[in-house]
Amino acid sequence: MALLGPDGSVLAANTALGSLLGNSPESMTSIGADALLGLTGDPHAGAAFHEVLTGRRENLRCTRRIGRPDGSTVRAEITLARTGARPLLLTVEDVGERDGLREQVRHLRMHDPVTLLPNRALFFERLADACDRAPGGRGGRTAVACGRIGLCYLDLDGFKAVNDTLGHRIGDELLAAVAGRLLVCAEPGGHLVARLGGDEFALLLRDSTGTGQATALAERVLAALQRPFDIAGHRLAVSASIGVVEREAAGTSATGLMQAADTTLYWAKADGKARWTLFDPERNEHRMTRQALSSTLRQAVERGEFVLDYQPLVALDSGELRGVEALVRWQHPRFGRLAPNRFIGLAEEDGSIVQLGRWVLAEACRQARAWQRAHPATPLVVSVNVAVRQVWDSDLVADVAAILRETGLPASLLQLELTESAVMGSAGRPLQALHALDEMGVRIAIDDFGTGYSNLAYMSRLPVSALKLDGSFVQGFRSDEHPNPADETIVEALVDLAHRLGLTVTAECVENAEQAERLRRIGCDTGQGWHYSRPVEPEAISRLLG
Repeated sequence: MALLGPDGSVLAANTALGSLLGNSPESMTSIGADALLGLTGDPHAGAAFHEVLTGRRENLRCTRRIGRPDGSTVRAEITLARTGARPLLLTVEDVGERDGLREQVRHLRMHDPVTLLPNRALFFERLADACDRAPGGRGGRTAVACGRIGLCYLDLDGFKAVNDTLGHRIGDELLAAVAGRLLVCAEPGGHLVARLGGDEFALLLRDSTGTGQATALAERVLAALQRPFDIAGHRLAVSASIGVVEREAAGTSATGLMQAADTTLYWAKADGKARWTLFDPERNEHRMTRQALSSTLRQAVERGEFVLDYQPLVALDSGELRGVEALVRWQHPRFGRLAPNRFIGLAEEDGSIVQLGRWVLAEACRQARAWQRAHPATPLVVSVNVAVRQVWDSDLVADVAAILRETGLPASLLQLELTESAVMGSAGRPLQALHALDEMGVRIAIDDFGTGYSNLAYMSRLPVSALKLDGSFVQGFRSDEHPNPADETIVEALVDLAHRLGLTVTAECVENAEQAERLRRIGCDTGQGWHYSRPVEPEAISRLLG
């Protein structure tokens, strides 16, 4: 401590201050404390010092590094305070040891004890700092060299087996050895390597020069990890799956970057492991859309967001309208009108296909009954697709019976379409359901025929009344100038066999008059496709009937 006069000169100092600053207490008297403490070179601290001397402020407290006569420095906390009466009291406290201990504690807190690499907390701190330093970043600091940032997020394949069979001590030694190889890979570019937890590591490219640099680093990592590890007498082999993200640093965030990296790492594992995968915005958008659709499917049925379009089934010999196929559409409030291929697979995965299928069946029968009442002289069969889970996870027979009873639609005007793979090999409940529906008078059709088992002999023992040829067969009928004899031969044989079994045949995806004529000559009964009509609203079908 020291006492200062009104001009800031040292009036008296104790031995401890002399020892701290490398001077004797006597030699410091009459010297300006601001010069002694190095405040004269700091405009801000120097101004605050003189404000205390003049009484414009009560005290000063700051931490700074003070030079000693021997050239060394000491980090000290300086306090200058006014007392009730002059002189002023100056205290100088050595905080170097305290700061050193604090830094040691921070190092322990921010580093992984097994690999000695930065841990998740320090990694996210550096990642956030790199994002903030980008041009336009939140920090407003000097821009990074290239304004881009890259991240390789990796997970070891097969590490759990090492832990489970050899124990955690061997597992930890393996992690440390992996960390060493990652450091070697990252050293040429000065990239940060961190262990995020478990067997997950990350390499941060703070000044990325482009996607090529990030993927090249991922390649080096894969190559480095291919060499076996010799750990405690065991030769161990591991590989890694790596998610690679590289983008403009401006506008991104640490959280967003890690989410993208985590998604891409999942892709790498799903694609077969032991590889790197680059983040694909389009693939990610598809994943996000799929997740959004899946999470709202059940509620969408309850909210009435689904509608039905109908595609005509036309007699190939006369051109008369014989029936329609009901096709469901989702009028999504965010994504607009969605075709079945966007959501039917999701509905089958989560089981909501049962609820959705029941609604489609009820709505199609209600509309078919309305057409029948309006045009009693023109019976129109409505065809409805049925998923496998509707047969297994619900009482389809009871649902159909109840809907026909409620709507008043004759069973003969309802046709249920099942895929070939769902019908072939049917036994137990599915087979019983098919026979019960047939006894009820409902028609059964096999959809997309020719892409599965094509077991006509087995089908002869099923209560099936119609086949719908897959559109791939019809593609070879596009032009008389360039016919595909093989397609025509196959279709002709299928139609002949189906007719011998008492089945009618519908050709899907008929796109032009030439296809329709050739299919008519072969003997197909009905056609369906854009040549006749795209799927349309119920009012358009009513106009065709009128």
